[in-house]
Order: sequence, then C-alpha cells, then structure tokens
Amino acid sequence: MRFLHTSDWHLGRSFHRVNLLTAQRTFLDHLVETVRAREVDAVLVAGDVYDRAVPPLAAVELFDEALHRLADLGVPTVMISGNHDSARRLGVGAGLMERAGIHLRTDPAGCGTPVLLSDAHGPVALYGLPYLEPAMVRDTLGAQRADHAAVLGAAMDRVRADLAERPTGTRSVVLAHAFVTGGTASDSERDITVGGVASVPAGVFDGVDYAALGHLHGCQTLTERVRYSGSPLAYSFSEADHRKTSWLVELDEAGAVHAERVDAPVPRALARIRGPLERLLDDPALARHEESWVEATLTDAARPHEPMARLVKRYPHILSLVFDPDEGPARSLASYAQRLRGRSDQEIAEDFVEHVRSGRAADERERAELRSAIDEVRAEDMTAEVAR
Repeated sequence: MRFLHTSDWHLGRSFHRVNLLTAQRTFLDHLVETVRAREVDAVLVAGDVYDRAVPPLAAVELFDEALHRLADLGVPTVMISGNHDSARRLGVGAGLMERAGIHLRTDPAGCGTPVLLSDAHGPVALYGLPYLEPAMVRDTLGAQRADHAAVLGAAMDRVRADLAERPTGTRSVVLAHAFVTGGTASDSERDITVGGVASVPAGVFDGVDYAALGHLHGCQTLTERVRYSGSPLAYSFSEADHRKTSWLVELDEAGAVHAERVDAPVPRALARIRGPLERLLDDPALARHEESWVEATLTDAARPHEPMARLVKRYPHILSLVFDPDEGPARSLASYAQRLRGRSDQEIAEDFVEHVRSGRAADERERAELRSAIDEVRAEDMTAEVAR
C-alpha cells in the first residue's frame, strides 16, 4: 500500500510580511498531482492544517477545495489536528466527510479506532492521534501523569490493544503530532513544553509498522519506521537549508517500509547572509542571492546609516535585517528576539528571576513553581482556543 505522508501546511500563515496563500495553493496542486501520477492509495496529513485556531476565510476555502479534489480522485485522506489547529473546528462535519473518504481524527477519545483500508495482501489499520495537550486529555486517556510521554503512551496503549484484536497480519500506521526525541526543531514551531519537557521517546510507537509524524518542520528520519515529513514550505529563516518534501511510503505485505522523498515546489529560495554592510552590498559571490528572500545580519561595530534602504537596492526581496556586531559595545544592541531565540518559556522565566535578583538563580522549589505556572497558563490558553 502506498501512502503520501505530509504535515504542517499552516494554511493562512505568512512569511514575515509575505502572504503565502499562493505558494500554499501551488503546493496543494502539486500534492493532488502527485497522488494522481504516483497512484497513491491514501494521503496522511499529520496535523497543523491551519496556522491558528480561527483561520482566515481564504485559508478555509483553500482547505475545502483541496479536500474536494482529493475526494474526486477517490483516494482516502486521513488527517489529524495539530497544536496550531482548533480540534473542534477542524472536526466539524467529520462524520459527513467520512462518506467521501476524508477521515478527520480530532477527538483524543477515538485514538484506538482506526480507518481500515485493504489491498491484495490484507487489511491496513490507520490510527489518527491528534495533538494531545497533556492537561486536557489526561483523564480522557487515563494517563498516569499530565505530560507528553504519558498521554501519548496511553494513546498508543489503545492502539496496540485494538491491533491485538485484529486478524493476524494486519499492518498498522499511526499519525501523531508531537516532538519526538531525536528530532531537530526550527524557529517556526510553537513551543509545546510541559513540565519543562517537550519530547517523547521514539519507542512509544513500538508495535506499529509506520509512524507518520507532524510538528517539526524539517523532513527527518528518526528510525526507518518513524519519520517527520516536515512542512511543505519554509516558515522561518532557520529553515533556509531545508529540502522541503513529502514522504512517499510503501508498506509491503510483511509491513516493511520503503520511503522516498518527493520534492515540494519552492516559491523562492531563502538566503541568510552575514557581514559588514559594504561587503553585503559589493561582494560578487552574493549575486546568487539577489532574487532570494533574504535575512541580512550586519556585523558592523556601529549601526550603518539607512542599511535597509541600501540593501533593498541589491536584494529587492529582503525581509529581515539583524544587527549582530562582531565586537565592541554595539553588541548590546542585539534584538530582544535574538537574545531569546531557541530558549524555552521556562528558561526565559528562570533567567528573569536570576536577573532581578542580581545573579542569584532560582532554586528547585522556585523552578517547580515556574513550571507549574507556565503549564497552567498553557492549559488555560488551549481551553480558551477550544471555546472560541
């Protein structure tokens, strides 16, 4: 059986000030054509269909159009909600859509109920595990703790229990939206840290033939059976070196996995350039970036006069300008966003405590209080999104 594994469409998202809806439409055209040309048996979408809980109308219309086109091909689509989606909104009409072969899995209680497909070698069970916010789903899943490893483990227990009741030889696929240990993050994913921990071990998916993951935006192979497809478009300059693809996965009669990357259309190349302003303006080696979306980092000791106005003449698609002096007092001008880049909410809060107390770091009791407060706010935010 042949699957096309994709995720993290983030419909409605912009890249800096650039509206990406046209590029997202081009990707969905490519997806539909790949399904047709490569004779795909099912499409797997592992969450973050939209970029926010209440997406703009144009994004909803694009999503609706894509579903109609996939249904017209007669190819089943299995889709889960991600941490950017409103699970309840995405799941509206799921029962009706199922009749057209569009299987939306947004309710954690349904983790152990698969979409059943079959080929010449027998049945294949596809389980959709939507993004599981620990504080909200712990009781539903009967997890022992309110953390990512516990709730995902409880969901997989339901999957394995259902599989055990299936005919011998039933092959299995799980869709999940999570940060799995060994994956590499980028700047464009929303932090899902709970209790100071974001990741879960890949071993949680033991017992299934393939785990189609979403959340991380880089295409990654954690094991032969556990993979991220990554996002089809770059959503931050930290993804400048990504090769954006989907996975074309074949599951043979014994459940062995054969995977091939299918390149996604690139609307415009990304480039990160760094150096003194005059070199960025004059260096002939940088000519290849003149039509790219550019992030320029200036290393001048003193801030140059009107740098963006000068850079845009050479790089008309420049989107970001960063100051990071190589030396001297100007280094203190580094932006707030730069100083926080790559740091979790917990780390930022602990740094603040240390700063206001003139260097005395938070102790273990205080770190626990900060973790509890951050987790409580996250749960409140998720509850508010669901209620909107």
